[in-house]
Amino acid sequence: MKKSKQVITRRDFIRTSSYVAMGSLMGLPLTNQAVGSQSAKSRVVLVRDKKLADSSGALRAGRLSDMLDQAIMVLLETSDSGSAWQRLFVPEDVVGIKSNVWWHLPTPAALNEILQQRLLEVGLEAQHIAVDDRGVLRNPIFKNSTALINVRPMRTHAWSGLGTLLKNYIMFVPSPSMYHGNACEKLGAIWQKPHVTGKTRLNILVMITPLFHGVGPHHFSRKYTWPYNGLIVSADPVAADATGARIIQVKRNDYFGKERLISPRPLHIEAADTRFGLGNSHSERIELIKLGWDEDILI
Repeated sequence: MKKSKQVITRRDFIRTSSYVAMGSLMGLPLTNQAVGSQSAKSRVVLVRDKKLADSSGALRAGRLSDMLDQAIMVLLETSDSGSAWQRLFVPEDVVGIKSNVWWHLPTPAALNEILQQRLLEVGLEAQHIAVDDRGVLRNPIFKNSTALINVRPMRTHAWSGLGTLLKNYIMFVPSPSMYHGNACEKLGAIWQKPHVTGKTRLNILVMITPLFHGVGPHHFSRKYTWPYNGLIVSADPVAADATGARIIQVKRNDYFGKERLISPRPLHIEAADTRFGLGNSHSERIELIKLGWDEDILI
């Protein structure tokens, strides 16, 4: 019986090579040495559901809810979702859900609603929960918050390379443009502001229909999105963003049929690790757990 010979196509080669090439893209791992400032690995959970959306593209809220609960249970190593949420929040908390309202690709309303419901189930009072984006500095809940949830879709971005969880906090400063220099490299400094630091208990990078390519600050084309149907969940925003960035890079390479690096380089992700000590950007410092649908997972 003859042994079958594996044929590696050009596209396979590009995809495989991208896992190495991304080290030069973002300062992601090229060696076995941990260069991040964190002393322990960061746990990141990637959960996907092939049937998350119906034939019209509308999200099935029940499936989205199940995805989030599964991710939280695995993230916190609990046997039921109620216990997991109770480990994150207590009834006395005041919680701001930092969403994103960019109209082309906003945080799904269904996801905001699920987060609010989980907080109510923990025992928080409704008047101590708020969802906001551009008004966080004026919102009394955010001003008096004891905890934050950070949730936003992943997309390419003309100034920062990628619109990430780290970048989602740019509305916590009165002059966001001050952080646009050098591909928004200093975004990590925002997370050290007194009204932000230490408050974020959960980060959710929405990878349902990510945007993997764009040209210019306001460009959007649906053809550069795809139904990845995923959520990336972590206590570490840097590790979650670095994981999402790897997926975006592989998708770009697949789509264009050659290496097509994210531009500009998303310098803020590695800087948040090595300069600001917010988390781990290198894969050897990330414990990635994958749940659910694994077809074309890209990582």
